[in-house]
Amino acid sequence: MMNRRQFVGAGLALAAGALESPGRAAGIQNANDVIELGPEKIKLPRLAIGTGTLSGRVQRRLGAQGLADLLHYGYDQGLFHWDTGYSYKTHPHIKEALTRVPREKVAIMTKTPAKTAGEMRAALDQYRQEAGTDYFDIVLLHCATNGNWPEERAGAMEALLEAREKGIVRTVGASFHSIDGVRTAAKNPWLQVALVRVNPIGVRMDADVPVVIQAMRDLKAAGKGVIGMKILGEGVMSDRVDEALRHAVSLDCLDCFTIGPGNQEELSGLIQGIPAASQAA
Repeated sequence: MMNRRQFVGAGLALAAGALESPGRAAGIQNANDVIELGPEKIKLPRLAIGTGTLSGRVQRRLGAQGLADLLHYGYDQGLFHWDTGYSYKTHPHIKEALTRVPREKVAIMTKTPAKTAGEMRAALDQYRQEAGTDYFDIVLLHCATNGNWPEERAGAMEALLEAREKGIVRTVGASFHSIDGVRTAAKNPWLQVALVRVNPIGVRMDADVPVVIQAMRDLKAAGKGVIGMKILGEGVMSDRVDEALRHAVSLDCLDCFTIGPGNQEELSGLIQGIPAASQAA
């Protein structure tokens, strides 16, 4: 992981002169730019605040109140997309954050290992209670590791469609740890959102960088929403934040992306670094 001085320094170096830039009219991208994701056109900021770095261990170290404070800090900067998941064990931290922010003002994405319809229904009941919400904006099948995920998780997919009809879920999709899985997603009518691992050096990814980018372009061509993850290679690129951000904002196949900061200074570095990265991309 990147130490605090390195992270903030990289962000501030990128941001030099960016505060006086004319903004999006000149092609500048900002962390809080609002995009519309996928066929349901879910409104999200360009940067999501992730809570799953190293399976959530980084964010859980902050405690429920500390992570809630971090989420609130991001919210005040226009970052209203909170990225959680069952395996991260941060649903209770989301619940704490919601005590001070109106639910309808934020978008919450969670992920589940459920495979059957019964498992999915039980998971959604459990997760909503844990996170203190009646609904999730995005629910993803977590960690699809092969191209047969629609067959393996057909029951869970059916239950998610039922939940969407009931207003429990707004849009559905999957997170991928397999290039075959991503390729299947582009052809699958059920999937609306794909969470894909991408960074400029190919670390923690599912194939070589050009191969993954082509698969992401196929997703976009099929009308899917595409969210990037592992933008910093889960910390491997923590001393090359500028390079990682330049790559992310340059991709024509990426709607938005999620990064899990460990504290407010790291999040500030990202917020300041994204517009400068878009200038340099």
